[in-house]
Parts: sequence; structure tokens; C-alpha cells
Amino acid sequence: MTIDSSTGMTRRALLGAFAATTLTAAPTFAKAAGFLRGGGDIRRIRMYSGRTGERIDMIYWVEGKYIKESVKEINHFMRDWRTDGVTSMDLRTIDIMSAAHNLLDVNEPYMLLSGYRSPQTNAMLRSRSRAVAKNSLHMKGQAADLRLSARSVGQIARAAQACKGGGVGKYSRSNFVHMDCGVVRTWGR
Repeated sequence: MTIDSSTGMTRRALLGAFAATTLTAAPTFAKAAGFLRGGGDIRRIRMYSGRTGERIDMIYWVEGKYIKESVKEINHFMRDWRTDGVTSMDLRTIDIMSAAHNLLDVNEPYMLLSGYRSPQTNAMLRSRSRAVAKNSLHMKGQAADLRLSARSVGQIARAAQACKGGGVGKYSRSNFVHMDCGVVRTWGR
């Protein structure tokens, strides 16, 4: 951890202060694709896990560059909580999640239901549900299942679809949206 001796602040605290002053202009739906191509100066992700009790709220990209320490923390946060397995999450998925969150104009963090899944966890979940894909993008670190209490499944899905960055699945009965950086496609109700 680097501390600026003149201010006594860590790099993360400085970035957070910078972010607090620049996050007021969230992109509109029309600007979502531009945001994913680097149209914004910063990118932030906010999530919590009901399984582990952990929370994350951080700037992970500033002026065209990913922040290595932040990405490492995101990877750990999105780990397979059943096996404690960690992988490098595909940053395109994180970007889609961040852009969709901005479009939804909420302060509430996402509830992360599932990020990375080990092959063992995916096989176990698949044995319990036909809705779990055999070659799930979760096993490649390319997908996340998310929920917001302040927005409906339909609203979250529309925001993710506006990003045109990958797959978006609506799971209304279970109250979550799947986002991935695979082929652009939609499914569910």
C-alpha cells in the first residue's frame, strides 16, 4: 500500500476522492456502447455477497488503464465461495456490470450471487438444475449473476442489453440477471 507523505492518503483513498467528484454524470442508454469502448474517465464496481458477507466498492479503471490491485481484489471477491477457487475474471464482464449499474442510476451495490465457478461447483449445480449450462461461462470467469432490490429483473436486463457486450439472461422467478461477455444474446423472462 502506497501512502502519499504530503497528504497521508493511500492511492485507493485518492482515487476514491477523485471518483466521488466525477461519478455524477452517469452514461445514458444511448452512450452505453461508447462507455465500454473507453468513453468514461473512471469505472467503478460496487457489490456485496450474501454468502460471505463481503463488500466491495472500488474504482478499477482510470483514464484508460485498469488498476492492477483493484482487479486482483475483484477477482478474489468474485471467487467460487464453495471451493475458495479464484480465477482472473474477464474484465469485459466487469465493464458490462459497471456500465449497466451506471445506467440504472442507483447507489445500491449489486448482490453477487455467482461469479467464478469451479468445474466441481458447476457440475454440482448442474446436477440440481437444468438451467445450469455444462460449459458455463462462469467457469471461464466470464459471467456473473446479479440482483438489485431497487430495480426489477427487467430493468437490470435492459440496462445490460444496452451495453451490447455479451449475453443477458433474465431469471425472474429467482430474481436475478445473468451478464456475460460472450456472444451477444438474450434469454429468459
